[in-house]
Amino acid sequence: MAALAEEQTEVAVKLEPEGPPTLLPPQAGDGAGEGSGGTPNNGPNGGGGNVAVAAAAGGDGGTPKPVVAVSAAAPAGAAPVPAAPAEAGAPHDRQTLLAVLQFLRQSNLREAEEALRREARLLEEAVAGSGAPGELDGAGAEAASALLSRVTASVPGSAAPDPPGTGASVTSVFSGSASGPAAPGKVASVAVEDQPDVSAVLSAYNQQGDPTMYEEYYSGLKHFIECSLDCHRAELSQLFYPLFVHMYLELVYNQHENEAKSFFEKRFHGDQECYYQDDLRVLSSLTKKEHMKGNETMLDFRTSKFVLRISRDSYQLLKRHLQEKQNNQIWNIVQEHLYIDIFDGMPRSKQQIDAMVGSLAGEAKREANKSKVFFGLLKEPEIEVPLDDEDEEGENEEGKPKKKKPKKDSIGSKSKKQDPNAPPQNRIPLPELKDSDKLDKIMNMKETTKRVRLGPDCLPSICFYTFLNAYQGFSGLTAVDVTDDSSLIAGGFADSTVRVWSVTPKKLRSVKQASDLSLIDKESDDVLERIMDEKTASELKILYGHSGPVYGASFSPDRNYLLSSSEDGTVRLWSLQTFTCLVGYKGHNYPVWDTQFSPYGYYFVSGGHDRVARLWATDHYQPLRIFAGHLADVNCTRFHPNSNYVATGSADRTVRLWDVLNGNCVRIFTGHKGPIHSLTFSPNGRFLATGATDGRVLLWDIGHGLMVGELKGHTDTVCSLRFSRDGEILASGSMDNTVRLWDAIKAFEDLETDDFTTATGHINLPENSQELLLGTYMTKSTPVVHLHFTRRNLVLAAGAYSPQ
Repeated sequence: MAALAEEQTEVAVKLEPEGPPTLLPPQAGDGAGEGSGGTPNNGPNGGGGNVAVAAAAGGDGGTPKPVVAVSAAAPAGAAPVPAAPAEAGAPHDRQTLLAVLQFLRQSNLREAEEALRREARLLEEAVAGSGAPGELDGAGAEAASALLSRVTASVPGSAAPDPPGTGASVTSVFSGSASGPAAPGKVASVAVEDQPDVSAVLSAYNQQGDPTMYEEYYSGLKHFIECSLDCHRAELSQLFYPLFVHMYLELVYNQHENEAKSFFEKRFHGDQECYYQDDLRVLSSLTKKEHMKGNETMLDFRTSKFVLRISRDSYQLLKRHLQEKQNNQIWNIVQEHLYIDIFDGMPRSKQQIDAMVGSLAGEAKREANKSKVFFGLLKEPEIEVPLDDEDEEGENEEGKPKKKKPKKDSIGSKSKKQDPNAPPQNRIPLPELKDSDKLDKIMNMKETTKRVRLGPDCLPSICFYTFLNAYQGFSGLTAVDVTDDSSLIAGGFADSTVRVWSVTPKKLRSVKQASDLSLIDKESDDVLERIMDEKTASELKILYGHSGPVYGASFSPDRNYLLSSSEDGTVRLWSLQTFTCLVGYKGHNYPVWDTQFSPYGYYFVSGGHDRVARLWATDHYQPLRIFAGHLADVNCTRFHPNSNYVATGSADRTVRLWDVLNGNCVRIFTGHKGPIHSLTFSPNGRFLATGATDGRVLLWDIGHGLMVGELKGHTDTVCSLRFSRDGEILASGSMDNTVRLWDAIKAFEDLETDDFTTATGHINLPENSQELLLGTYMTKSTPVVHLHFTRRNLVLAAGAYSPQ
């Protein structure tokens, strides 16, 4: 990826009329406009200087005020302003500060100028006239020095979030071309890095208070929260975990090892929710400053602001308490390391908060789920279905020519009318249908007419494929997939092989050798049969090529190809005509946990230990898109039925929805308390079901970006999820050796998706999901790793037998 030829230096000053000190360094955030009332800054805007100044004044606790944005473009050929020579101490600091003040005066930003001058206690003469350096009194020099010691350089292109808080805020961002001389407004002696190195990330922990007081600070806040009203207690209790983490990291970074150990072990880590115990176990291993450098977990905590969604009343209560107690240490952590997403309205209940929290970085910001998503299905091509004699006789015997009516309904949402929520037909390029694809669709439609209509009174039969001698060890089963027409089943194994079985009487055959193919009449009607070599016919084919366990497998929709992903960091494309490897896609640097073909073929997605998902096309050896944003391994991937979006589930306990067209993340779903291992979309494309190690199945409304259901029953990791072909039943398979069937129609009816719910996240889940459970089917001792509904709604399940 080409490096951005932009350079950005930020100066941020935070002014409040009362309360704790608020000189804050700007943080390189992961999204624009962080903090209540903040200004989105989307990085450098090309040549010339660009300045965005936000003034959000007010003492009401975060009410956003009008934002003033000024763009100052340098004229072509204008000589850049030379950076001030690096002098020792205050003279250089004065010159830099006065340059900022002069710029604000020239831009007619009087309020911002006055606020900055008051903060540094500058004399009026100091900035009079041409802006020549003036004199500061002793207190003013000290304040200015303190102010400018917090000047930091941000990553090029990153947003400069406004930390959550109240009072006046002034943020100035200078950007210019890095290829030219000194950029206008650039502060001398500030090094701008292309990538945030660990020392820059850790530097925020330099400013810290009395290490012996940390326990008292934390205990005081805990006592205040526990004594507050019930309606506020649940929301404010969310502060315990992120505050604990950052206070501990500050102590470790500043080499107060004994205090850090006492703070961690004495009693405070026992206050945290059970779903944070794994994170705290990793945190407890960081006992020295040296341990923090290069530690991924530490960087996750530091570079990703922990998101808390709190009502305005609860936030005001917290702010008032910290100001009264002069608890600067905790207030600084709240300002620098947390993102407070404030909403107007009633505080959320304990149940509503518990349903949404649990991820590595807190809840998703509400803005993250507001972009439009085209969740509808693409218009199906018009294909006429010729009726066989057998079909006509069958219909005449029953006297029901109406049997064709359910055919349209049961193809589920794939009507010939354009779905209003569907993306434009040409939004992304899709492969054209071949003749063989059209024949397959005709067969699919015929099967559909014989499909069983499922419901609470008509549950499907379940056929279970058990892999013997394949539970653990060298030949352990690690992945399973079944073709759409249910004729082939593939398994990935720990011995690096991929094995393909035919589950119909038709055996697997390879194409003849080239010398034999030349003798075949290419114009004959049965040429596809003649090219197959009967000598190679068998029920099983073994594919060799990977050099590590195979963790993912996926058949192409036309059954001509098979994808497999492995610990060796590659994704391989296999031909099911020759049973050989055609391509090895190399892009991931670590194990690839999952891969899946698009419903239309051609595209496929992969996700792995390197925390990113990649979108590929079969005829490109480099990825087309890289979906980066997860804070831990991407465990599972799934295409939306319209192929315009990709869902990814991660060990950071979040699910993200990505737009294939531009690579943007359009949805972030939080609520699981463990790594996500299974995903599936409903046939109509409107809903998403997710399963994780916490044994819960969560249901999401993609259009509104809301959780709409929670299915409890499994006692172990949910490894597989699948909707029936008509979307009326959801099947879930788990490591607890059970398959459970849920009433999807009832789960999705009467959804509360009004504007208030969407804006605040006040979801109301049914307390008991057992009324949605239609049936539980236990195996003797076989974890369920894959589920599949046939075209007639028979359930196929697969897993490896686990000896007791």
